[in-house]
Amino acid sequence: MATTTSLSPETPSTPGEPETTAPAPLTPAFSPLYQQIKVLILKSLQAGEWKPGELIPSEMDLAARFRVSQGTVRKAIDELAAENLVSRRQGKGTFVSTHAEQQVQYRFLRLMPDSGDLSSEGPAERQIVDCKRLRAPADIAHPLALRTGDAVLQLRRVLAFQGTPTIIEDVWLPGGPFKGLTADRLAAYRGPMYALFETEFGVHMVRAEEKIRAIAADAASARLLGLPQGEPLLSVERIAYTYNDVPMELRRGLYRTDTHHYKNALS
Repeated sequence: MATTTSLSPETPSTPGEPETTAPAPLTPAFSPLYQQIKVLILKSLQAGEWKPGELIPSEMDLAARFRVSQGTVRKAIDELAAENLVSRRQGKGTFVSTHAEQQVQYRFLRLMPDSGDLSSEGPAERQIVDCKRLRAPADIAHPLALRTGDAVLQLRRVLAFQGTPTIIEDVWLPGGPFKGLTADRLAAYRGPMYALFETEFGVHMVRAEEKIRAIAADAASARLLGLPQGEPLLSVERIAYTYNDVPMELRRGLYRTDTHHYKNALS
């Protein structure tokens, strides 16, 4: 679909005065068609029409459904794939991205061992230190788009790699979408926590934002990580979002830096 623009008419000149024409602003009336199709596909993903890990309809079927060309659908799916919302598999089709896949289990975790990568260390050993429901204080409610006093679930856990405690995580989740989540369910689930959110609570984390700073280990974090008090740690605060930028998790992690480093690919 061609972009429609609205142009202001020229101002007529007055006799005896120099003729002037005010520049006409260009105002797009519509977003490109492929972006409109992308929004429609996103609505279907958000509604759960196609769940994480499931095959979505072919480009031809989607083109027929939305009454557009296959090329328009392909361009919309290209953007969704670039945003890791769907993944293409050669000869199989396009699937809704899921955190249950081995290659994306650590999609939001950028901590790497000084030799190798996280996958080479094997699955993380997880210890649930605490899990409770409480009323959200203001500093927790605000990043989760909740009201102060709304119910949240607070979780503290320690992740160890190859027997070495490496990460302490404090996680806050809105109480409504995660009703029924307990320490026992978290401890019993062997896959990634985000995969548990997908399969049992219908919440799919699609992107995250992080803030990182350096701190010194206090007595409590030093004890959990088996480090001397005052040892340098990375403090990472992450907000994870589901579709349409709805915040669904606030996570504050402390990462040890004597055996690991933070790695991010920039492009």
